[in-house]
Parts: sequence; C-alpha cells; structure tokens
Amino acid sequence: MSKEILLGNDAVARGLYEAGVCFASSYPGTPSTEITEKLAECPEIYCEWAPNEKVALESAFGASLAGRRAFTAMKHVGLNVAADPLFTLSYTGVSAGLVVAVADDPGMHSSQNEQDTRNYGVAAKLPVIEPSDSQECLEFTKYAYELSEKFDTPVILRLITRISHSQSIAETGERVLPPIIPYEKKIPKYVMMPGAAKARHPIVEQRQRDLAELGTTTPLNRTELVPGAKIGIITSGTAYQYIKESAGDQISVLKLGLVWPLPEKLIADFAAKHEHLIICEELDPVIERSVRAMGISVCGKTLPNGEELFPLCGELFPNAAAVALEKAAAYFGVALSVQKHSGAAEPDAVPARPPVMCAGCPHRGMFYVLSKLGVTVLGDIGCYTLGAMAPLFAIDTAVCMGASVSGLHGFTHAPGNEKAKLSACVIGDSTFMHSGITGLVNTAYNGGSSTVIILDNSITGMTGHQQNPTTGLNIKGEPAGKIDLEALVRAIGIRRIVVVDPYDLAACEKAVREETAADEPSVIISRRPCALLKTVKAKPPLCVDTEKCKACRACLKIGCPAVSFKNGKAEIDRTLCVGCGVCTQMCKFEAIG
Repeated sequence: MSKEILLGNDAVARGLYEAGVCFASSYPGTPSTEITEKLAECPEIYCEWAPNEKVALESAFGASLAGRRAFTAMKHVGLNVAADPLFTLSYTGVSAGLVVAVADDPGMHSSQNEQDTRNYGVAAKLPVIEPSDSQECLEFTKYAYELSEKFDTPVILRLITRISHSQSIAETGERVLPPIIPYEKKIPKYVMMPGAAKARHPIVEQRQRDLAELGTTTPLNRTELVPGAKIGIITSGTAYQYIKESAGDQISVLKLGLVWPLPEKLIADFAAKHEHLIICEELDPVIERSVRAMGISVCGKTLPNGEELFPLCGELFPNAAAVALEKAAAYFGVALSVQKHSGAAEPDAVPARPPVMCAGCPHRGMFYVLSKLGVTVLGDIGCYTLGAMAPLFAIDTAVCMGASVSGLHGFTHAPGNEKAKLSACVIGDSTFMHSGITGLVNTAYNGGSSTVIILDNSITGMTGHQQNPTTGLNIKGEPAGKIDLEALVRAIGIRRIVVVDPYDLAACEKAVREETAADEPSVIISRRPCALLKTVKAKPPLCVDTEKCKACRACLKIGCPAVSFKNGKAEIDRTLCVGCGVCTQMCKFEAIG
C-alpha cells in the first residue's frame, strides 16, 4: 500500500481498478470525465466511450450479466438520458456488481441546470453512496461493488464537482479480481414483461428495507458524538467537510455515506441525544424531507421562523456553512464559535470576462453568417453554445443534448409561425451521435423544411477532446469504426446535403441562404477540426496594417478574442491568432494579412 495525492475522480478510478472491474462504458460529461479517462490507462480493463449515457449503462449491464464487474460514469444530466434502463435495472438486479457514478454540478460550472442525483435513488429505489474526499472516493467505490452483489442491485455513486475535482490523500492497494460469475438464463429475473416485473417489485421493496437496516451498522455511516453537545448535525459529502471546518468538535455529527435509503433507526437515536437537529446538505432537501416524515423536528434549508439557513440554489461554500451554523446557534441560544475563511480581499472593480469561443474556433464563421442573416437558431449542448454570447448572439435556445434538431422540427411545423422559414438548428458532431440522430429521423419521416447544421469539429470539444464515433479513434487513440456523416444522413432520408468550410464565409452564406429557402429538409455539415487539436497546425498569425485600417470595427463583429481595438486601430494578438483568415474576409480595406 502507498499514499498518494489523488483527484477525486482519479481516486474513483483507482477504486474501480482495485475492485476488479473489467468493463467500463461512459459518455464524457464534466465533472465526471476523468474517471473513465484514467481507467482507460489500465490495460486490464476494457474501456470505451459510448454514443450516449443510455447506451453506456445498457452496455455495462450486459457486462454485469456476463459475470464481470462493470461501471459507467456520467454527469447529472446524463442520468436523465440513462433513466429508462436505470429504473428497470432496479427491478432486474445484476449478476456481477454494477456501479453508476454520477457527478452533480452545484453552481452549474459547466451545466445547463442543477439537479440532485439522490432524487433518482429515491425514485428508482436504488442505493446511493456519497464520498466526501479522495480516500472515501476510493474506499466507497470498492464497497459499492460489495453492496451491489450482496443486495443484487445497481449502486449509484454520487459525486459533485468539488469532490471530483479536488485533491486529497488516498491510500492505494492492490487489484483483487473476484471470481467470474457464470452466466445463467433467468427469464423471470431479467425479462421484464408485466408478470415478471410484478413479481420483482416486492423484492425491490424488501431490498430497500434491508439496505435501510444495513445503514445502522455500515461503516459508510458514522456518528461523531460530542459529550454535552446540544446541536446535532446530519450531513454528507462535501457539506460534511464544511461543517467540520466551521465548527470542529463543538457539535455532534452524523455523517452519512449511504445517503439512500436512510438509516431511520440511526437517525432517530442520534436525534434523541440532542436538543436541536440540523441537516446540512447540498442542493435538494432529500434527507430533510425524509427526517421530517419520520416525525422528527429538524432545521434544514430554513429556520423555524422561515429565515434561510442553507441555500436551496447554488453551491454550498465553507463560509456559507459557517454563517448558517452561527445563525442557527444564535437562534437556539447555544454558544458556538465558528471558523470563517476570510479569503483574499476582492478588488473594487473586476472587469467582466464572459466566456467566448477560442481564437480560430471553426464555429465562429458559421455563427457570424447565421447572425448576419437574422436566422432563428435552435442551439444544442457543447462549446458552440457560446455562440449565444456577444457579439454574435447567434443562438436562440439551448435545452439538452439533441433538442435542437427535434425542437426545430416543431418550430417549423407550428401553424402560422412567420419565423419558420428563416430558421435552422446547430448541433455538434458528438452531440449529433449522442441524440441528434433520432430527431433527424423524425424530420426526414415527417417532412417539413428544417435546416440542420452539424458543426463537425472532429472531436468532443466541450469536455476536453474525447473521441466519438465520427473521429475514427477509440478512447485509447487507436483506430476504430468511423461514422460517415454524409452517408448516415443520406440513409436517414435527407436528400439535400451540403458540406462547407466554416472559415469560408461566402460559402457558408450561400449554403444557409439556399438550404433555408428549400421546401424540404436539408443538412449542412460545417466541417473543420477544432483549432486546439494537437493534430491541427496553426498558420502564421495575422497582423493589421495600421495605414490601411479605417477603424470601421467590422473585424470585431466576429468576436474573436485575438482581435481588439487599440489606439484607434484594430490590433491582433499574435499569441492567440491561429491565422484562420476569417477576419480578413470582414475587412473591406485589406488591412489584415
């Protein structure tokens, strides 16, 4: 054994390795991506990027069915995509252990919503485990497989951004490969026809009761009692760290690692030892609701007078936890000295720095054209969502993966919609493979005049350059099956297909004008690799001839971070410019070259 400083996600990967996992299938989604990337470095484990989270979970189930410990990782919104198999797998159970790591994103650092994965555990009747540091990430992951196999269930490992992307010490061990479980044909267990499913439901309910009973004795849950303490706090995950930092050993803590189902007896015993009970949890009041349902008086998101205690929206921070404890102690009349983090003094004025697409981003040219022509654009999820930002303002919506294609179909078919004709949608190559295909099938099948623009930058860009089915490489960078987008779109039933280079503004404008004017569905493939790919060689940076520059500011309309205005003239930052040449097409005075 050795001790290492590990990222939370790396610690999960290490736990998977030590637990003897043989199969991993995931879809990249911040903040979960690094788990599978790290796991792919282990030659003993089969790893893959799946087209979407539903496919990943179903594939992991197949490996479990074959008797091998299996794993899948995703972010919180990815679990929405995988919800269909998840709920039914709760009924079927597993063969070898199956763990689903889901990384929530409180504060929405890289997400379109905040949601609490524990609610899926409640709804699907599945155990949810939540670690609070890297050591627990490793240990809880290993324990999750024991739990999965003992109770015949998938197990949800709930992570959050601060746990996934923080580092702490973890003690690593050796890989232990469990015996392979021979496959057995069990129709009543795995074929979820109504009759079989009805027979499985009581088994699920009994499992819930058994897991709740286990919660009283499992090492995942622990009580830290302080003699004479009047306040007791129930908490979990990173909230536990904040509570300990703020109050130290002044208050008793019931730390839950198995956060669902809740250990009611353990909670009742803990509550009976204290005059006041507080629940500190991030995002939804999942624990609070359940404890109240037990008939126990508790403070959670608010004090009894209705004053907010812990936030329902946004990320919980150490100082916020400290302030909440101080407020609660004052309300209860209990002496409590909390530790607050002063932090660095904020400057009086910090210039705004909104996120923008990178210099040389291949999406910029297409977005400029769409904005110029006044096209209503239904957007999708990816780095190209930044096309909604100034100065382009090129995207009108961004809902979820694949929603742009399906949404555009409804938008163009809405009776009397005057905006229907001059409209389009944009979707990345990876997102199209994830969930855009079915929307395009619907468009081809039901007709209309939708113009679908696939922004093919030859990579999954937003999550850090992962491969996808259109790149021709697998998770290890080895040659793999490569989807031909043109052939796929044609096979779906789309007859009008145009491929353009987004660095060519004239070609883009011609394609958009023609395809939006067409009376049938069409697809424009805007194809150029991401400018940040290692395989893409940048051209020499451009510069501005100040004698020719007329200060018209036309070059600023594309929103490239390499182009600015200084001393009354345009200026190009040579450290950022990749020589894409889009700005040269904006300048009528040939001042850029």
